[in-house]
Amino acid sequence: MLDLPHTAHVEGHEIRWGSIGTGPPLIALHGTPFSSQVWRGIIPHVADPRQVYFYDMPGYGQSEMRDDQDVSLGMQNSVLAGWLQLWGVEKPDVLTHDFGGATALRAHYLNSIVYASLLIFDAVTMAPWGSPLVQHVRQHEDAFTGMPGYMHRAVLDAYLHTAVHAPLHPDVLALYRAPLATKQGQPAFYRQIAQMDQAYTDEIEPLYGPMPFPVTVLWGQEDTSIPPMKGRQLAERISEMGTVEIAKAGHLVQEDRPEAVVGALIDHLKDTR
Repeated sequence: MLDLPHTAHVEGHEIRWGSIGTGPPLIALHGTPFSSQVWRGIIPHVADPRQVYFYDMPGYGQSEMRDDQDVSLGMQNSVLAGWLQLWGVEKPDVLTHDFGGATALRAHYLNSIVYASLLIFDAVTMAPWGSPLVQHVRQHEDAFTGMPGYMHRAVLDAYLHTAVHAPLHPDVLALYRAPLATKQGQPAFYRQIAQMDQAYTDEIEPLYGPMPFPVTVLWGQEDTSIPPMKGRQLAERISEMGTVEIAKAGHLVQEDRPEAVVGALIDHLKDTR
């Protein structure tokens, strides 16, 4: 597991974070409903050539979870901007997945943050997105929040399994389930879903265009949440290269094919400094 020994207050949220390695800065941004633990098999392989920073987004993982908390994409870009200021980091390389991808793009377009490079994969970036479950939870959040624990765990486990091509190992499933199966975690999980709003990507999608830094787009060929077509469309808009599609990988490529992410990241970073 990755260690997140530090706590900081950013944009009114108490957030856990960690850092490993030495060298130019690399920031890793996880997606929903996960945490920094998605990077545990990835970033140790690039630490030392880079100093890697990672944090659990507000309302996720080991970070603070509270009632009425704003955990939407509408504020995550401001949190990222706050971290860069707190860490004294300028022009980092950025590694992003899912909501982390939308966060990085919103920070670039809305907060004028420039990166040394961007590696983005299976990201929530282009309309339409949002599953039937998302729409149902948005309409009935209180009912889901109040479900008995055993029902919540069944929904949560099924949801987590949809992210991968191969079934999650029980230990890995337990790792991702743990922060979301607690008294605070159950409402936090449905809060995350209820606040998923396509308006936050609609806001920036018209701005997509070639970026002034290297961009690599990866995608799991078996992603049923955000199909590879979306990756190809995104790459056409923001990258000079096409999409690198990863075989036998679903949405959570970090679990299905971690070695493919590591290899792509090492190749990507060779040309960025």
